[in-house]
Amino acid sequence: MITLWGRLNSVNVQKVVFCLEEIGAPYERVEAGLQFGVVDTPAYRAMNPNGLVPTLRDGDLVLWESNAILRYLCAVHGQGRFWPDAAARALGDRWMDWQQTAFAPAMFRAFHDLVRKPPEQRDAAAIEDSRKATEKRLAVLDAALAKTPWLGGETFGAAEFAVAPHVHRWLNMPVARLSHSALEKWYERVMTRPAAQRALTLPVT
Repeated sequence: MITLWGRLNSVNVQKVVFCLEEIGAPYERVEAGLQFGVVDTPAYRAMNPNGLVPTLRDGDLVLWESNAILRYLCAVHGQGRFWPDAAARALGDRWMDWQQTAFAPAMFRAFHDLVRKPPEQRDAAAIEDSRKATEKRLAVLDAALAKTPWLGGETFGAAEFAVAPHVHRWLNMPVARLSHSALEKWYERVMTRPAAQRALTLPVT
């Protein structure tokens, strides 16, 4: 049995839950992080010294870092469904890296201030800078999705697990947004999948 530690309103936990639900692998999820605590206990820190979520255990293997977990699950439990060949895997991998290095950092301040802070503590200038940076990243994503239906090419792949939760968060935050038609159609396709509906919760918190 796979065990996943993490609260479902964490975008990085949502990635892994989306993947697990899509694969159909049996798992249990243990609430951890923020109001649930757990992450500062010695037992948890022995598994994940960063004290963050998610952490996954599969047999004797313990993993942290959400995209590493996704790659492992797709490789071991995905039965080849998400990487039809090496080229498709590489095309998806670049978007998984882009999500971590470009998209998530750009969006972080807008999300943190608008969703996790009370109004009197919000920094309007920082939110606007974050919004503009995010829109630049989304323009790149939109242009790519105007050419192929999925991030790895013609079929749904591992990159969707990494990128979709962040897009879901952005599209359901109280923030001014530009229209990105290809991206919005991709998001609609993602959300028709039962696994996405179970993993990507509302409201965004």
